[in-house]
Amino acid sequence: MSHIKINAPIEPGFDTILSESALNFIAALHDRFSDRLGKLLGVRGRQAQSIRNGTFPRFTPDTAGIRADTTWKVAGSTGAPGLEDRRVELTGPVSEPEVIAALNSRAKVWLADLEDATSPTWANIIGGQLNLFNAIRGNLPGVNNRQQPTIGLRPRGWHLPEKHLLHVDGQDRETETSGAMVDFGLYFFHNARRLVDSGSGPYFYLPKLESFREARLWNEIFVFAQDYMGLPQGTIRATAHIETITAVFQMEEILWELRDHCAGLNAAGWDYLFSLVKNFRNSPEWVLPDREHLTMGLPLLQAFADRLVSTCHRRGAHAIGTMSNLMTTHPDKEFVASEMVKMREDKAREASRGFDGTWVAEPGLVDDALEVFDAALGDKPNQLDNRRVDAHACAEHMLDVSGLDKTVTEEGVRLNIRVAIGYMNEWLGGNGNVALENLLEDASTAEISRSQIWQWIRHSVTLDNGKQLTRDLVERYMGEELAVIERHPADHYTEAVEIFRKSALGEDFPEFLTMPAYSDHLVDRVSKGAVFSA
Repeated sequence: MSHIKINAPIEPGFDTILSESALNFIAALHDRFSDRLGKLLGVRGRQAQSIRNGTFPRFTPDTAGIRADTTWKVAGSTGAPGLEDRRVELTGPVSEPEVIAALNSRAKVWLADLEDATSPTWANIIGGQLNLFNAIRGNLPGVNNRQQPTIGLRPRGWHLPEKHLLHVDGQDRETETSGAMVDFGLYFFHNARRLVDSGSGPYFYLPKLESFREARLWNEIFVFAQDYMGLPQGTIRATAHIETITAVFQMEEILWELRDHCAGLNAAGWDYLFSLVKNFRNSPEWVLPDREHLTMGLPLLQAFADRLVSTCHRRGAHAIGTMSNLMTTHPDKEFVASEMVKMREDKAREASRGFDGTWVAEPGLVDDALEVFDAALGDKPNQLDNRRVDAHACAEHMLDVSGLDKTVTEEGVRLNIRVAIGYMNEWLGGNGNVALENLLEDASTAEISRSQIWQWIRHSVTLDNGKQLTRDLVERYMGEELAVIERHPADHYTEAVEIFRKSALGEDFPEFLTMPAYSDHLVDRVSKGAVFSA
């Protein structure tokens, strides 16, 4: 009989989360679905190679019937208490202070993030599950909000492992578990029924999907999990992130595969830009400018947003807009005020495009975002009636980089160096939600920062100072930037620089920055003095 082996210490309270019955559920998920996941990840690799060889993604003829059929709808928010009105969603990690701050906010929904905003240390992952367990039961001191946001969990993406939990099959063969299945499984097992009984439900966000087949796997996991726990089918609701170039061309198919459990789609701008750079990195016409010029005002991103809204509303799904990550605690109040004006303008544009809600990264942004969407929506909970019949975004629009000013500056290179290394220094220390360069950053920003540098070197970009960007020049800039950083004995800059060199300056391009960083650095930090089985 299969079981789960714990390859890490059991801290106080962890036994509540890592109970025998919960681990049996995790083992059952892996028994049934791990082989399928492995095959899907193999398909990812082949698809990525095809794109790098020049076969750009398009709408596939094989699923034209799904797109053409006007009769089907997704479950949406019907029968999902707390998801009818999603006008402002707050995202953030699951440390106890962050959980308390989120639940005390006026956000309509809180995305409890075990993915980009969480460094996946053993303590963060299991400790975060424990914080959510306590919050859902009203056992977190300091939460005093009678109208708490609806909670939705974002598990890790399909590609990320959980090496502290090992799946042992019936023949005693050990394999690392899936971070996505562990995060989903522990949360669902412990909290699904409690959430339903309290008038809410088990709600999830699905990151890094690259195809409708990956959405199908999630749907089958949902069906199995609900049967396992004796809950009605359709109890689970999920919002899929559209943040990869392949998923953009399969939005309707993703909705179809998830239709009985689908609440909506989210336009994840930074991850989408990272996907563009990653997949088209060998194409010189796809060299993009400084990161500060990559905004949702770009024509291809406007086309992406319009297509997402019109697709969602045609199928009864909520369309959720992009992240604002301004740090309101910045000491320069004039700067904050100026940036807040820009944020409100961005949110107003989203509302005018038909989005049903938007994302913010800090509780201090919630009230301003609410004010903007309140003005747009009034008493309506959403804009599902805005079908965006005027939106005609086709494949060419979503792949159009013509007219883009592709200037790359020395400061743009230096900024990417500071952000990529600064973020990884914090991530290696257990912090995944990091204040950098006046903004709250997560892993998606580090990814695009290092991938742009790799791309600029690859295509011998000439900077605004007339110099050609080379590895040697990046090394020089990096040395100068590191020289002005105040170092501490407990920091992780040495490791962060090593990771940056491998991911931004090497010949090969790691698909994800966090995968080698996790395997080569974070896992080895955990004392393995005791190994347990359940």
